[in-house]
Amino acid sequence: MLHRRRFLNTASSSLALGGAGWLLLVARGARAQPRYTVPLAQLQEMAAQRFPRSVPVQGLLDLTLQAPALRLLPEVNRLGAAMVVDAAGPALRRSHAGLFDVEFALRYEASDRTLRAHQIRLGRLDFPTLKPAVVQLLNTYAPALAEQSLREVTLHQLRPQDTAVLDGLGLQPGPITVTAEGLTVAFVGKAPG
Repeated sequence: MLHRRRFLNTASSSLALGGAGWLLLVARGARAQPRYTVPLAQLQEMAAQRFPRSVPVQGLLDLTLQAPALRLLPEVNRLGAAMVVDAAGPALRRSHAGLFDVEFALRYEASDRTLRAHQIRLGRLDFPTLKPAVVQLLNTYAPALAEQSLREVTLHQLRPQDTAVLDGLGLQPGPITVTAEGLTVAFVGKAPG
């Protein structure tokens, strides 16, 4: 264990890891605490690649969601997303533009080294030009629509070289923290298995 601690301290002091997202915080005499950071601009870029998305509503209409404008919510350790949404279909005479607002937590998926949206909560679904009865109908389905449209959307993918050295040291991605600058993924010891 002493050898591993000494190696971690040495590695954290001298190892240049790939990617601008790495931070190695070293307290004098303490074990290194590696972390990976992802700025908001990178999250925004990755999310934009997954949109527009079409979501059908009971065969009556289709909602087309445009790329979200992400916002950081560090006070609740979540992200928010506001999306322009267009509603069109047989139940409507014309297309209507609206706003879809959600917030969500993040989880790490080890199988492909991705950070994904989960625990999605609807903030609001608003269509100023639709009749109130139609808006009420849409809001009935809104939580399911939020889940369907954003469930497991990938917001970032760590590259193999980002995790290879730490994997060799017995570390794996752990808690994801939303900060004022972006996301921070802490690396923690792997559970014995």
